[in-house]
This record gives sequence, C-alpha cells and structure tokens, in this order.
Amino acid sequence: MNFATRILLAPLGKTHLFSVCQAGFIIKSKKGTLLGIDMYLTDCVERVEGHVGFKRLTPKVLMPTDVQFDYVIATHPHYDHFDMDAIPVLMSNPHTKLIASVNCKQEIERLLMSQNHITYVKPGDHYDAEDIHLDIVFCDHGAGAPDAFGLVITVDEKKIYIMGDTCLRMDLLSTIREQYDVVIGPINGAYGNLNEDEFVTVCEYLRPALAIPCHYGTFASHGGNPQKFRDQIEARIPKQKYLLMAQCEQYTF
Repeated sequence: MNFATRILLAPLGKTHLFSVCQAGFIIKSKKGTLLGIDMYLTDCVERVEGHVGFKRLTPKVLMPTDVQFDYVIATHPHYDHFDMDAIPVLMSNPHTKLIASVNCKQEIERLLMSQNHITYVKPGDHYDAEDIHLDIVFCDHGAGAPDAFGLVITVDEKKIYIMGDTCLRMDLLSTIREQYDVVIGPINGAYGNLNEDEFVTVCEYLRPALAIPCHYGTFASHGGNPQKFRDQIEARIPKQKYLLMAQCEQYTF
C-alpha cells in the first residue's frame, strides 16, 4: 500500500500524524480533515541551490496530485517548507486552502498563483481549519525569514506544538508553556535552527507526552543526528517518551 493510500484509508474516529520528510507532517482529524504542513515533495531545493549538498537524500513518496488536502501550511518561504514546484499543484484543487507566512506572498506572486483561498498569517494570529484550531506562534528563524512561525494545533482535544524552524528562545517559549501531547522540533543545528541538545532542553522545559525531532536526513548540508538526540534525551530525561519517525511513518493517537 503506497503512502497516499495509507493517508486516505486511515480510519475516521482517530487522529493520525504522518511524517513526510524534512519538517513536513500531515494531520488527519477524526472527521477526516487533512492538513499538510511544510511538505517538501519535489527536489526543487537542489535545482535552486545548484550543488550536491542540497541533493535530496530521501525518496519522493507523495506526488502533489496524489492527495487532495483541505489545508496546506507554509511556515516560511524557504523552499524545503514552501515547495515552489508542489504548492501550485496542490492549490490547483479548488477545495484546498493555503495558510502561509506573510513573507511567502512575494513567492506566491512570482509563481503567478491566484490569491483565492490563501490566508497570510503571523505570530499572534488564530485560524479555524474546520475541526482543527491553529494558534500561530513565535518562531525565531533569523533575518532570512523574519515572519516565520510555529504552530500550536488543537485537534480532537489533542495539542500538537510544531516549533517550526527556530533557534532556542526560552524567553519566548515561556509565553506558550502548557501541556502538549506532542512537541515537534528541528535538530539540525544549522541555518538558525535548534540542534539535538537544544531540542532536549526544550523537552526538559515543556515535558510533552511525546517528543518528535525533525529537520534531518533530507540534505547532507543540513546536518542533524537522531542518535545524538536519542542519547541526550535518554541521559537527561529518562522518562521522556520520544519517537524517531521514519519517512511515511504513521502515529495514531
């Protein structure tokens, strides 16, 4: 059974989280609402960057035409989060809505995409995606993406915090401290992102029911070592549950 079929056949009545690759995830609610977040589906980054450090090292497991999403989210315009080859195809479905950071607008205009069904958001905003509530929260990804954001997703009485591409900012993290069922954070430690040790620090502070590292394994130049994260979290927070998600892996609440 291919990945698209598994997403579509994931049973209603349960909440599902799927890993795509890099920082991409898909959420399917109990009612069947499909939300795709920062899905990198093509190999456009290598084409733009022009060197082997950005060669895609993970297979392309989902074509943009395979699944009709209800909502697609781009937390900032870097192409491994705003896939310039995939998003126009995903948005060709008139039912799909795009929720994008403010600084994605220039890229959307460059691609001559229709502004219909696009909502631009910034930290502090809120959005109701049918039965999924989104709180748009801070994300310090540096000067290269000043309007990047993270997400607190409330779905089926579960809270999922997706940190987005961010450095360690404990001062800002304290403003959204609560009990999370899942916290997802980067561990690549490059381009202004948390490294393995820093994401463990986040987990020490928030103590989520489940921690999931991301943003590693797709490009050689990005770094990120899941074994180092594993060693650190088991040494520092022995009771903390974590999950190293393989590409296409499905976690059902």
